[in-house]
Amino acid sequence: MSPDVGTADDSAPGSVAERLRTWEWVHLGYLLFVLAQPYFTPDRDWWEWPLAISVCAVTVVLYALALLRGRTRRQIWTSIVPMAVLGALATPFNTNASVLFIYAAAAAANTLSRHVARLWFVGLTALDGVTVLVSRVPMPYRLWGFVPPLALIWIIGLLELRQRDRLEEQENERLRSSQVELLATIAERERIARDLHDLLGHSLTAVVMRAQLTKELVLADPKRACAEAEEIERNAREALAAVRSTVTGWRRTNVRAELEAARRALAGSGVTLRVAYDDKLMLVAGADHELGLALREAVTNVARHARAGVCHIGLDADEERVRLVIADDGIGGDAPEGTGLSGLRERVAKLGGAVQRTGSAGTTLTITVPIEVAA
Repeated sequence: MSPDVGTADDSAPGSVAERLRTWEWVHLGYLLFVLAQPYFTPDRDWWEWPLAISVCAVTVVLYALALLRGRTRRQIWTSIVPMAVLGALATPFNTNASVLFIYAAAAAANTLSRHVARLWFVGLTALDGVTVLVSRVPMPYRLWGFVPPLALIWIIGLLELRQRDRLEEQENERLRSSQVELLATIAERERIARDLHDLLGHSLTAVVMRAQLTKELVLADPKRACAEAEEIERNAREALAAVRSTVTGWRRTNVRAELEAARRALAGSGVTLRVAYDDKLMLVAGADHELGLALREAVTNVARHARAGVCHIGLDADEERVRLVIADDGIGGDAPEGTGLSGLRERVAKLGGAVQRTGSAGTTLTITVPIEVAA
């Protein structure tokens, strides 16, 4: 049992919809224990079923609020305190309602600092002990609902603290990696700027001087002027080759730039482009570059071979992966992949991702990259 209330981040893409679909809802299954008491009680009072159903309904609402609002300190008043109070009021009449103390412990672990969360564990343990003393449930049924929470408050709470620390460390590691990559990019650009300045300053000065000399020799010594012109051409070619080798590896692209290029390319081919792009999604530079190249390759194939009328491009993300989809309504088919798609698969595989291609009802190319690498 691990009621992970409030682990989602408010800034996550599609936050409300994704939190409503999250697997954390399965933890509400433990509320069945609350319903078990009136079900198995042979001589139950009339109010036991309404009480159990009301406790479950209120808990579902509190749990949903915790998931939708994310990890904020407001959960003290919207989740932790209400669950603890509801558990304290209901447990004397339904001993299994003590499960709410475990939900409150999980919420405290996901929201509060380690020290404050442990104080809540102590308080919830004490509250569980007080409720057993005033409980109207006969022995030994009273103990069946009282004893497990004594251990689970601490087990679940400490596990949630450990899980939160692990997620925070992963996020910090991702930020450190992004910062290192950014600093490396800045350093490389500065190096290239210095190299270009030194290289072009020398080469262009030589070209200018020889051009001036050639202009003076055109009439006086045509043969030598021709030789100087050939030398100018050689110097210019060497400078061009040096510039190309210097900027190799520096010229990078990204998804946004390739989307604009795709609009121009497809418009020239008579293809209508429709884009669904999550503006809040921030990609790491390396992944942004690789996905941009993948998008370029896919759009080139659509423009050249698909004979399509409409092309759809979508980029979104969930808690596990970033997904880029390029779909057209062209001729489709299962033709062998060329070197472009093969190279695309290799680049995406280096990021730990995958490429899926389908050729029915047009062509759909789906590229997925792990969220840890891409964002």
